[in-house]
Amino acid sequence: MKGLFCRAGATDAEPKFVIQETTLPDVLTSYQVRVQVKACGLSPLDLKLLSDVGIQRDLIPVGREVAGVVLQVGPKVTFFQPEDEVVGILPLDSTCSGLCDVVDIDEHYLVQKPEKLSSVCVAAALRDGLSAYTALHTHARIAAGHTLLVMDGGSSFSLMCIQLACYHGVKVLTTSHSPQQHTFLEQLRPSVARVIPVYNNSSDLLPVVLEETGGLGVDIVIDSGVRLQEEEEDEEKKFLPHKHDIISVLGVGGHWVTSHQDLQLDPPDCRLLHLKSASVSFLNPEVWTASSAQQGRYLHILKDIVEKMSTGVLRPQPEEAVPLYKATVVMETVQRHLKKKAVIQL
Repeated sequence: MKGLFCRAGATDAEPKFVIQETTLPDVLTSYQVRVQVKACGLSPLDLKLLSDVGIQRDLIPVGREVAGVVLQVGPKVTFFQPEDEVVGILPLDSTCSGLCDVVDIDEHYLVQKPEKLSSVCVAAALRDGLSAYTALHTHARIAAGHTLLVMDGGSSFSLMCIQLACYHGVKVLTTSHSPQQHTFLEQLRPSVARVIPVYNNSSDLLPVVLEETGGLGVDIVIDSGVRLQEEEEDEEKKFLPHKHDIISVLGVGGHWVTSHQDLQLDPPDCRLLHLKSASVSFLNPEVWTASSAQQGRYLHILKDIVEKMSTGVLRPQPEEAVPLYKATVVMETVQRHLKKKAVIQL
């Protein structure tokens, strides 16, 4: 059978995506489950992260968020049986591409998929749901009555954060990057307290947040990246908030959850955080599959995400499924961040 793999080039070269023949072992290990894949989500590969954790291969499997049907189980598997519908994320060190017809995966990375939830929908949204859950619950410890500012509310990850926070009774503020996005966010139900347009002038952020919070600032900020310099020439980054803006809108004891892995805080930034007794957390949802230290909590999170998607608490933006023969081209687009994500229907 065929799978999609990444051939990492030299340091400056763009990675190449290739279709390769691959095979599975004849016999499953004790806790493995053999799954026939129905849909697979594609997200950008973090080659630096793979290198940092010691995963170095000539061919790196592509496609890790999978939904499918159990074909066979190992002798010690207790959670699943053949014909169960399942969903999960392949671990970082998996040798299987999620775009193969059939994959082998440990039962501790899978949960049952509710019958009325489509495979395409859950494969497209599972990673964003996991990131949102990790940001809000694991890092920020949200509770009813908190005030939350979610940057770039129109992105799929931010939309999950907004919906999850509203479900828990949190007052939500968010930013929009275009007039169309602004209209979409204002029409969300449950509704957000305020949509702040930043496509005209991002300096409006602080006064609007202070107005909405009675001058106190927000309890939690979740970003989708930040600007480290005041002037940003990169078109993609010009709507990102400056790090000082984020620290300024935090209230006393506030919590900043950032996706910016190269964040640099200068002494004045640290001083302001200290004065507010505020804290910073780095969001890296890969830790759940990179370590088995909190496997039970991880499975609980996955189960809760798919249940909330099934009941309509989480309503991800629909993602159009792409046929398998377009996978290579689509993945190149995703890797260059021209498209945030894609889902392949097998």
